[in-house]
Amino acid sequence: MAEVSLKGEQRVFMTGNEVCAWAAVAAKADIMYGYPITPQNEIMHYWTRLAPKHGKRFLQTEDEISAGFTTLGGVMTGRKAFTATAGPGNVLMQESAGMAEMMRLPIVYIIQQRGGPSTATVIYAQQETTLTTFGGNGEGHRIVYSTATHQELFDYTIKAFNSAWKYRFPTFVLGDGYQAKMREPLTIYDPEEKGMSLVKPEAILGDTEKPGREIKHLRNTYNTEDELYEVVMKNQHEWDKMAGEVVEWDAKGCEDAEVILITHGIVSRAALTAYNQLRSQGKKVGYFRPITVRPFPGKELKEAIKGAKKLLVAESAYGQLLKLVQQEIFGSTIELVPMLRPGVGITTEEILEEYNKL
Repeated sequence: MAEVSLKGEQRVFMTGNEVCAWAAVAAKADIMYGYPITPQNEIMHYWTRLAPKHGKRFLQTEDEISAGFTTLGGVMTGRKAFTATAGPGNVLMQESAGMAEMMRLPIVYIIQQRGGPSTATVIYAQQETTLTTFGGNGEGHRIVYSTATHQELFDYTIKAFNSAWKYRFPTFVLGDGYQAKMREPLTIYDPEEKGMSLVKPEAILGDTEKPGREIKHLRNTYNTEDELYEVVMKNQHEWDKMAGEVVEWDAKGCEDAEVILITHGIVSRAALTAYNQLRSQGKKVGYFRPITVRPFPGKELKEAIKGAKKLLVAESAYGQLLKLVQQEIFGSTIELVPMLRPGVGITTEEILEEYNKL
């Protein structure tokens, strides 16, 4: 692993998994609980190398279920705790995510998506979008950042810890196998040196160091329908209030566009290059990318598509982004053109080919 420092800004060349480990250090995370699964393994490996040098800790658990719940335990004691997984491991961690939603625990998950369903491939996909945004048996009270570059993996991992501890909803960084394994340049930094405030953790169950401390009672089980309804609706209202503060998106050229390219995550890199090429040829094309896929920038998307005739939705899944788009623009008569490639990477040339068919 490269010998680097967070002092000042430093230009580095790393894999995405190494970036995530360094970002967790930059965010002042205290401990990682994890279980190995490709393609996120190296997050654990890099973290265990960094931990002794930075006063951090690591615990490998017996499976992903344990990793999720031990991370919740760390959070409840006031530690900035996180975990990372992919594919079937993401499925198993949804139980802890649901508990975090109900008990309002600020857990951070880093997801490096792989192909599905089941074991499938260990390479790449965007097939965990639905699972990550609305997994579990709740209402999706969570925050999900969909990253496209290594710089974003660094920036949004730091932001994930801040959002989780500020709003007390489980927070996910939704990467993928390509981002996890490939290397590219980025700038790493100490966020506090740049004037960013890091939200400080606190002992959620009460300060275990303080004599006569006040102990809190956290619940994830309720006796009556009415009681549960009241709690879920309170969480929903707080989630709705938060959504407007955390929602992020990127839009280009939508004002006069006839066709808008809609993508998220790493596919947005191909779409952005296609957009730039088409614009340079005088084509009336737009580009829209949700950075938070939960909460989804629905109002912003509706505004962006007002004058367009068609939306080309490209994703490495069979309609998971498409469903989010359809839900947000319900009632619109604009034509949706799906480009659905489950578990397969999408190139600029392929997006241009689909665009030219229109």
